[in-house]
Amino acid sequence: MSSDLQQIRIGFTDEHPCSYLTTEKERVAVALEPTMHCSSSYEVLLANGFRRSGDTIYKPACEHCSACQALRVSVPNFIPSKSQKRIRSKAQHLHWELKQEMDENWFDLYEDYICSRHQNGSMFPPKRREFSQFAHCSWLNTQYLHIYDNNRLIAIAVTDVLSNSASAFYTFYDPSHELSLGTLAVLFQLEYCQQQGKQWLYLGYQIDECAAMNYKVRFQRHQRLVNQRWQG
Repeated sequence: MSSDLQQIRIGFTDEHPCSYLTTEKERVAVALEPTMHCSSSYEVLLANGFRRSGDTIYKPACEHCSACQALRVSVPNFIPSKSQKRIRSKAQHLHWELKQEMDENWFDLYEDYICSRHQNGSMFPPKRREFSQFAHCSWLNTQYLHIYDNNRLIAIAVTDVLSNSASAFYTFYDPSHELSLGTLAVLFQLEYCQQQGKQWLYLGYQIDECAAMNYKVRFQRHQRLVNQRWQG
């Protein structure tokens, strides 16, 4: 951890079954320092492997597992793969907009997504209030990247916008759509970051043993935080 973060107060949750690796136990460290709950400090914490859930800032602190690795994409050095170029080409008829609030019909889309893709996850059954508490942060500039197909809402990527970076917080989409909307949402977030001159797009934690996360490593050039050093 950076020297300027050595003195912040940290609390630890109790261990509970891991949401991603069934053989492991999960525990997180929570940043308790009130002064860290602001955009500038959070950007420093992101660079040190932290994330947020609602207003809570946390970081994996499992005693017997280190599978979670923070991953970020270097925006100026991003080189789309052949597959990503094909997806982007097929999506030329789509358009995206960044908004401060989600469209009124967001929950219908979210409900379809969770019921189709994550029936065994912690967010099932989908609840409007719980998701709003999970996604909203009172001290961050959180934006909502909406993707439309002929004016029909097909995806929303919750995006924390910071001074020198952006953080892909959570994405949900039409599970029946023919295109790979999860990948496409990241491509559009990178497009936004390029337009705004951002250095990094943070994609959360990568777990190589979790197949659902492996799309993240296909964004080059990316870096992983290993033993508190960014590598890649």
